[in-house]
Amino acid sequence: MSDSNKTITAITGVTVGHVTDEQNATGVTVVRFAGDGACAAVSVQGAAPGSRETDLLDPGNLVDRVHAIVLTGGSAFGLDAASGVMAALEEEGQGLGVLPDVVVPIVPAAVLFDLALGASNVRPTADWGRRAASEASTDPVQSGNIGAGTGATVGKLAGPASATKGGLGSASLTLPNGVKVTALVAVNAVGEIVDSATGAVIAGVRGLEKGSYRSAVDIAMGLSDEDGPIGSNTTIGIVVTDAPLSKTDLKKIAEMAHDGFARAIRPVHTQFDGDTLFAVSTSTYDENVGAISHSGASLNSIGVAAAKVVEMAIIDGVTAAESLLGCVASRDW
Repeated sequence: MSDSNKTITAITGVTVGHVTDEQNATGVTVVRFAGDGACAAVSVQGAAPGSRETDLLDPGNLVDRVHAIVLTGGSAFGLDAASGVMAALEEEGQGLGVLPDVVVPIVPAAVLFDLALGASNVRPTADWGRRAASEASTDPVQSGNIGAGTGATVGKLAGPASATKGGLGSASLTLPNGVKVTALVAVNAVGEIVDSATGAVIAGVRGLEKGSYRSAVDIAMGLSDEDGPIGSNTTIGIVVTDAPLSKTDLKKIAEMAHDGFARAIRPVHTQFDGDTLFAVSTSTYDENVGAISHSGASLNSIGVAAAKVVEMAIIDGVTAAESLLGCVASRDW
């Protein structure tokens, strides 16, 4: 893969496909993993998640490899898309072998709430999931209004009229030892988006003057009389590394990666967010050498990098987003 690819597909064996419906402001993104799949774990730190097959990813549970992960709009309705991904993978013979001629593709999924923008009765379907899986490629992932980021918005604590357009973002880092750490995030937060390097709000609750933003933190603390809708949020994403990590290692990486949410989104992990991050390793982990090749310091560096690429992907998603159906993007504000 070319070094010019700074997205999640910079890692060999990772492909991404989308279905995008700008007219109805929703979509689905499918991340596929080649061959026998990839080891995965998940961390859910928002209080209102919508998901599928996440219990399976607990380190104490049996199956430790996934064949695809779905990020989708449509709220809980959007989980239908995962069935279509399973169907596409089954047709290709990719999945967990359970009988001589039977495979069961393992396809976890997470949803975001985008029903407030566009047509609330149009949601990703099984057919959308099948199409996205079938069209997945190694091309650098497009950012902004695509796939799961199509109907995403941010800064909703004062209601939809002052929200800013969210989107899908991706980022990649290579550590000094050659390990790649990448992220893909659909940014649909109730809070505002912050550039931690400067402390500046780059998208959020739009103020009365063009280019200004009201403090989402102040609104959340009750320091204003504004009160936005509940349940219309959730930022979801995937961190992928080519380091050979175990399911237990990846659980820690997923937890650390949420620090990227906390640096770029405020407030975050609220009662009205279902913030969910998957962590995936595309390399086979050998428990006999794992402790030698991946010390605590090495695992820590991957976790810190994971938080960084998540933060970068969030900023990428909102800065690349374009205004849609009356929801103003930061680039136009």
